[in-house]
Amino acid sequence: MKLQSMLACLLSTAIVVSAKVSTIWLAGDSTTAPDGGHNGTEGWGQYLKYSFGDQAVVNNSAYAGRSARSFTREGRFDKIAQALQPGDWVVIEFGINDAGAPQNGSTSTTGDKGRADCPGAGNQTCTVVFNNATEVVQTFPTYVKATARKFLDLGAAGVVIAEQLPTNVWESGNYSYRSPIFAYYSQLATLELGGPASNVFFVQHGGYAAQAQRLLGKTVVDANYPMDHTHTAPFLADVHSQAFVLGLKCGTSPLANLVVNATARIEQARGPCLPANATLPI
Repeated sequence: MKLQSMLACLLSTAIVVSAKVSTIWLAGDSTTAPDGGHNGTEGWGQYLKYSFGDQAVVNNSAYAGRSARSFTREGRFDKIAQALQPGDWVVIEFGINDAGAPQNGSTSTTGDKGRADCPGAGNQTCTVVFNNATEVVQTFPTYVKATARKFLDLGAAGVVIAEQLPTNVWESGNYSYRSPIFAYYSQLATLELGGPASNVFFVQHGGYAAQAQRLLGKTVVDANYPMDHTHTAPFLADVHSQAFVLGLKCGTSPLANLVVNATARIEQARGPCLPANATLPI
C-alpha cells in the first residue's frame, strides 16, 4: 500500500511538471519590438511578461519597420506558425507603417520600403514592382485575416487583434487623440473572422494607451519620447504594456484569465475600462 501511494505521488508530480504553459506570440512593429526604434527606445511587448508571471511565456517576435504587408512577405508570420503549439495565443498589432499606397519601383530602403498596404477594407489588390519583382499587395484586413485563420487552424487558443498605439498625444501642446483608420480595420477584421465566437478578440490598445498618456500629463509623456513622437523610452513602453493588459482585462478574451495583475490595480494607475468595451466585439 505504501508503494502504491508513492507511485501515485510520483505520477501526480510528473503530470504537474509536464503541464504545458502556453506561449503568447507577439507580431508587430517597432512600437512592440525588442529595442524599439533603437537609440535607447523600447517596445511595449518587452514588458508584457511581467503581467503573466509563470502563467504564460511571451515570445516577442515583433520587428522594427514592419507592416502587415512586409511581415507577411518576409515570412515572419510563417515563422510564428511553424513554432506555434496548440493552446498558444497570438497578438497582432500593426498600423504605424501600413499607411499610404504601394509605390512602384520601391526597394527595402527607398520609396514606401515595401510597407504600405493596398488602400481599402475589402479584397482590393495593388500590383507593383518591389525589389525588382512583381508583388500583388493586399489590404490590411486581408493580411490580418489570412494570418489569423492560419494560427487558428493550427490550434491556437485565440488571436488578439490590437489597434495600433498612438503617437505622443501631447505633441500639439494640448491632449489630442483620434482613433486611426487602422483601428477600424482591426475591428473590421475581428468581426469578419467571427469575433469571440471564433476565438478572435479585439483590444483597444491605442485608446487605453492614449488614456494612460493623458493621465501621466504632458511633461512626463514628452520626456518619454526621446527621439520622435512614435518611439518610447522604457518607462512609457511599460505603461503601454499595462494599457494593453487593462484592455485585455476589461474585455472578454480568456487570455485575461492568465493575467496575474488585478484589474483594480491597473485601473488605479492607468484609468478605467473604456465605455466602448460594452459595444465592441472584444
